[in-house]
Amino acid sequence: MHTTVGIIGGGPAGLLLARLLHLAGIDSVVLESRDRAYVEHRQRAGILEQGAVDVLRECGAGERMDREGLVHDGIELRFDRRSHRIDFPSLTGGRRVMVYAQTEVVKDLISLQLRQGGGPLLFEAYVRAVTGIDTDRPAVHFTHEGREQTLTCDYVVGCDGSHGVARTAIPDLTIYERSYPYSWLGIMADVPPSCDELIYAHSDRGFALHSMRSTTVSRIYLQVPNGTDLAEWPDERIWDELDARFAVEGDWKLERGPITAKSVLPMRSLVAEPMRHGRIFLAGDAAHIVPPTGAKGLNLAFSDVVVLARAFAHLNATGSAELLDAYSATCLRRVWRAEHFSYFMTTTMHVDPAQSPFDTRLQLSQLDRIATGTAAATELAENYTGLPVG
Repeated sequence: MHTTVGIIGGGPAGLLLARLLHLAGIDSVVLESRDRAYVEHRQRAGILEQGAVDVLRECGAGERMDREGLVHDGIELRFDRRSHRIDFPSLTGGRRVMVYAQTEVVKDLISLQLRQGGGPLLFEAYVRAVTGIDTDRPAVHFTHEGREQTLTCDYVVGCDGSHGVARTAIPDLTIYERSYPYSWLGIMADVPPSCDELIYAHSDRGFALHSMRSTTVSRIYLQVPNGTDLAEWPDERIWDELDARFAVEGDWKLERGPITAKSVLPMRSLVAEPMRHGRIFLAGDAAHIVPPTGAKGLNLAFSDVVVLARAFAHLNATGSAELLDAYSATCLRRVWRAEHFSYFMTTTMHVDPAQSPFDTRLQLSQLDRIATGTAAATELAENYTGLPVG
């Protein structure tokens, strides 16, 4: 088998890249290690920036998103038992965000790939190694349906996550990494959301985030110590703790319901540089990880592959590799901006186990600055809704 672009990973980044390449008349093959059912049901991000929404519409994957997604015009910050709304459109020239789960994005992109001839998409294709990245014919070695196979390519793109094969194929990578001294306990609950927009809550008990997956399903998180055992958190304790952290003056009430899923998510940041070596490119989680507080992970992945698809289209149309050669530097400027925003949101909203009362007062001062100052609120809104993708 030979193709122009071999894509390792059938998550949202790999699938969107395959779609954009198909629309540009460039052939590709997507190799995904998991089966289709697993890929279509793994729970991940749920917030799409304006630019991500736009690119899904432009590539033909926006119909169900526009029908079922929830447009949000802002977020609510809670601290000191007070509530403050950040209105996005008024601060950003009209930009918004969309609540639409990554699982649904993946389903839509897979459907397009299989229905509209977007090139082979192989599930349960286990990539073992990538070779020849410094030649003009790199090869991806994988196992599929019990057979050892090799896919030769003009280029390879690794969209296979932080533990994938692609990153290990690049020599002399520099890894910048930070781990945080807390985790998130996330729940999915069959109960209508208690809010119209996301709530970010700072309290002396720790951070909490109220999100949603639909008008009938709530997605809620609370800060817990690293190494937390889910057995120590029965449903009633979770709801009681969320009640305490979301507490605000007034008659607001947290609705409770059956919890259908629980998980603990460690918080970390990571950037791998460069994002390209020879004929291999990294995109999405293969190149960078952000703590979820800023809702940047999926959106950064989309930005990477939009930049890359445009570079491949430019090469195809002009013969010039100028944009491909600039890929890593172009993406890393946006990556580090997103890393900084995610770091700011994380360290401002969470309670570090080692922080002093002085540190807490600084956090509250910063939150008050956002709540009462146009410049600070605008900066938060612009970062949250995002720059144009790519």
